[in-house]
Amino acid sequence: MIESVTTLRPAAAQSENQPPDDFAQALAAAIRRSQGYLLSEQKPEGYWVGELLVDSTLVSDTVAYHHWNGKVDPEWQRKAVNHIFNAQLPEGGWNIYYGGPSEVNATIKAYLALKLAGVPVTDPRMLKAREVALNLGGVPRMNTFSKLYLALIGLYPWEYVPTIPCEVLLIGKWFHVNFWDMSNWSRGMLVPLAIINHFKPTRPVKVDLDELYPEGIHERDLALAPDPEKVSWRNFFLWLDRLHKLAEWFAEHSVHPFRKTALKRCENWMLERFEGSDGLAAIFPAMLNALIALKALGYPDDHPQVVRAAHELKKLEHETPDSVRIEPCFSPVWDTAIVAICLRESGIPEDHPAMKKCADWLMGMEIRFRGDWYHKNPVDVEPSGWVFEYANKWNPDVDDTAMVLLALRKIATDNPQRRNECFKRGMNWMMAFQCRDGGWAAFDKDCTKNILEKVPFADHNAMLDPECADITARILELLGYENWKLDHPQVKDALAYVKSQQEDDGSWYGRWGVNYIYGTWQVLRGMRALNLNMQEDWLQRGRAWLESVQHEDGGWGERCNTYDDPVFKGRGPSTASQTAWAVMGLCAFDDPENPFLKRGIEYLCRTQNPEGSWTEHETTGTGFPKVFYLKYDMYRNAWPLLALATYKQISDRAAAKRNGK
Repeated sequence: MIESVTTLRPAAAQSENQPPDDFAQALAAAIRRSQGYLLSEQKPEGYWVGELLVDSTLVSDTVAYHHWNGKVDPEWQRKAVNHIFNAQLPEGGWNIYYGGPSEVNATIKAYLALKLAGVPVTDPRMLKAREVALNLGGVPRMNTFSKLYLALIGLYPWEYVPTIPCEVLLIGKWFHVNFWDMSNWSRGMLVPLAIINHFKPTRPVKVDLDELYPEGIHERDLALAPDPEKVSWRNFFLWLDRLHKLAEWFAEHSVHPFRKTALKRCENWMLERFEGSDGLAAIFPAMLNALIALKALGYPDDHPQVVRAAHELKKLEHETPDSVRIEPCFSPVWDTAIVAICLRESGIPEDHPAMKKCADWLMGMEIRFRGDWYHKNPVDVEPSGWVFEYANKWNPDVDDTAMVLLALRKIATDNPQRRNECFKRGMNWMMAFQCRDGGWAAFDKDCTKNILEKVPFADHNAMLDPECADITARILELLGYENWKLDHPQVKDALAYVKSQQEDDGSWYGRWGVNYIYGTWQVLRGMRALNLNMQEDWLQRGRAWLESVQHEDGGWGERCNTYDDPVFKGRGPSTASQTAWAVMGLCAFDDPENPFLKRGIEYLCRTQNPEGSWTEHETTGTGFPKVFYLKYDMYRNAWPLLALATYKQISDRAAAKRNGK
């Protein structure tokens, strides 16, 4: 890690002394190799999709589900055991991101899955796992959703699992805090969990976790800890949870006045959102919860809804002869838009057959349906937008829409009128989601009622969908390319929001990518697209921060621990994707001779594989900070091409200026 700018100067001088022809040739060759590689990865239908790689918890949860369901395929389970053991850390635990420390939920889930699969507790690997789990606090330190899964198989008492009441769907929008104030992804997870919470379909297994309670099983470890402050929202919700528990007793004795209606509302809500989607919300947790909920409702295994739910869940699996891994969802729209932008910016013609096929596929993925976003944003705008996955019509999102629009404006189609109309609809829809403070969030508008983070089951760090600088800056980038004026009210508000989010050291927090490198790059690129004066102090401070965290090898890197403590920002092994982000951030200042920038380009050229790809092990994608992270396998091969292309563009402009053109 470089501690000061001065430590860079000797190495930077080497870049300045490198023969210009060699540097330019290496750059051009790297671009050509990358283009060829990405073009070869396009699917026949016109899209690109990379795998989303995550921690071991999805496989662990699936093992537990199969035991709850009473249908265990020994061969599949053997592969799952191999996957879990392969993810075990040397000290015995399991982490939630590459290079990270052992984490309590991942460790205990893995330990349980292995125990269910018949691995003896005396196995040295299990003994090490047990020790790590106890050191992390054991079962009492697991989050609510993890404890609920334990309760399903008789390993945790339901009375200590926070209640998720079905009645939440009956609370109208007139109430200050209601169902639609929760984030999109929380709604998808919580509705089936509310059904499960009602029926409590416990199916005990033949193992226990008694050894993972550090001080034995005591009520003080099971009950949720109150806030030391007697008068607080947390204590209010804990009191309310006790009231819900009393209501649960009445429900069990068929005297709950609203439960039957609420339960039916939850069931219908869930079934309705199966339609037009790759499973409920098209994400693993909601899909697994939905399958369990259907069975709890009494749907037989051969019912079409159960068969479909199980099939969609199975599609997320990647099974090999000796292992199985599970994706949390698919990312074809996101990946396709990014790759299209990279290829076009690097010089692939807009009417190249691959680009035209890509444009047609993207236009075909537009969501022309008024989905759940309308509850928080009931505006008179023609439905549009794009999703992350193949099918998820209820939940188009702002970030994917912005990325698709950035791609569509760059690629040709045999039907330009269709593209123009599609672009206009998407733009109008996206602009309708600007929040009160000027920023944009991912799925909903003004989904920021912090009181929801105090409810007992909100410890998954995902109850809200707040605005963020990275999405807002990406939208400003698009508006800049479309020649929106700086005095436009929405642009002015967005700029004020972005400025307000800058950290004291000049960086920006990255909500959807790891982390400050991601946020800072996107802001600087967006501001450049708006043609701001990049010499302004606040932008120069962003530049200085990026330069200050460049590594000795010329690259940049940052790990997910920066979400736990910002002291780690900019620290971590160099990666292709994060180096690309930093390079693009520095390119915003139109100085191709910047030694920091040139060393970043050299790093990307030097680390490229012969066939045009890059190797990257680190986790650079963010699901829910501190809880769930993703490695987008497409990132390592797409973003570097865009960085190289962006550098070539500013270099060519500088050369043209020198030559008086």
